[in-house]
Amino acid sequence: MLVLDPSGGQADSAVRDLPRYLEAGDVLVLNDSRVLPARLIGRRRDGGEAEVLLLRPLHEGQHRWEALIRPARRLEPGSQVHFEGSVLAVSIEARDGETATVRLDGIADPLAEVRRIGEMPTPPYIKERLRDRERYQTVYAREEGSAAAPTAGLHFTPGLLSELRDRGVRVAFVTLHVGLDTFRPVRVDDPAKHRIHREWYRIDEGSAGAISEVRRRGKRVVAVGTTCVRVLESAATEGGVAAGEGWTGLFILPGYRFRVVDAMLTNFHLPKSTLLMLVSAFAGRDRILAAYAEAIQWRYRFYSFGDCMFIENPHPALPRERGREIRPESPGQRGRG
Repeated sequence: MLVLDPSGGQADSAVRDLPRYLEAGDVLVLNDSRVLPARLIGRRRDGGEAEVLLLRPLHEGQHRWEALIRPARRLEPGSQVHFEGSVLAVSIEARDGETATVRLDGIADPLAEVRRIGEMPTPPYIKERLRDRERYQTVYAREEGSAAAPTAGLHFTPGLLSELRDRGVRVAFVTLHVGLDTFRPVRVDDPAKHRIHREWYRIDEGSAGAISEVRRRGKRVVAVGTTCVRVLESAATEGGVAAGEGWTGLFILPGYRFRVVDAMLTNFHLPKSTLLMLVSAFAGRDRILAAYAEAIQWRYRFYSFGDCMFIENPHPALPRERGREIRPESPGQRGRG
């Protein structure tokens, strides 16, 4: 764990030392989203292999989903994908490039069958198939719905969480279902023109109250992962955060002033990613580039199963000055789809 303090210094540490960097009264915020084993490998009617990756259910229920399909050019609307040893069939209803609206047919409870035959949707740079699915889940994962793990949370063990609580650190949970757009690079010269992904989130009354109380007492809100940062900043109020659920399209760029988050634990991110831009906004671009250079020199591991950084914000929480947000739908339209 590389530690960046507010004065600009950095130190080589370990995740087990995290309690040293937190104080009694701080609140540690964790994303309890659970990854669905939604990568389905099957066959087209012509016998060729096909892959369907379920991204999010549409509002009609468990049978219709937004999905990534491959090879997209061989999966026209009206085609189907079948799976060995299963009655489940995936029907392609509409297609937009590699993204499609699909219907899960042939079984009354399609999600139960997806859990049985599906594979974990690990990022493309992880070539090895995970035999133990729990390796790609946090120890506190509860709310199923992510297409990728909130990987900063993979560093935690029950013992570390207990040690933090014993130190007087409060623990609060939020939910944000991670979409695969998280891994898609920014391909435009002006990042402000990038089309940010939208993700569903929820903060319950208990967590909102705990986080807001910590803010009032002048203690720190420590977010584990960029997903928690997006949730907290999306739900920011004058006194802390508001309970509720909806969709966030908050795009945090350098120049943004954070309203809630005082410190964060985050992994090392891919170049040209919105996640790297978020971390640069939090700590300062030059500071992050220097830290990444040190991490490379010290042979830190990057990406999903890699090492992490603990960063304290060098600036106090201030009203939002810059950012771009797609507001959640009205209450009558909220939900997962």
